[in-house]
Amino acid sequence: MRKNSIKNTRINGEVLKELSEIIRREIKDPRVAGAMISVVSVEVTPDLKYCKAYISVMGSEEAALDAIAGLKSAVGYIRRELARRVNLRNTPEISFILDQSIEYGVHMSRLIDEVTKDLRVSDEADAADESKEADDTEG
Repeated sequence: MRKNSIKNTRINGEVLKELSEIIRREIKDPRVAGAMISVVSVEVTPDLKYCKAYISVMGSEEAALDAIAGLKSAVGYIRRELARRVNLRNTPEISFILDQSIEYGVHMSRLIDEVTKDLRVSDEADAADESKEADDTEG
């Protein structure tokens, strides 16, 4: 099975859905249950031996690291639940990776908003200066 085959894409989607459900409903660890966690994407290798789960955690950096540590400590339970829910030849070994792309996107959006606000203010100031100069030359 190739990495981007239709079968691998379907397996990735199914594992993503079930991992999200397991993390949201089954994990009782306070590091995980207290955080707002979302599974951004999942990459299962074509031989179904390994799985990289990209996790996004809303909140501080410390909360994100705690949540990842909680998930890593519960990886055996998560893998067993995944095996029970998804019928695969092999149940992949799961490694959780902190994905900060959502937070990075929010940060970049804020920076863009600040720049556009500054540009609007400077454009309004330039327009006011031009109108003042026009009034001075007429009078």
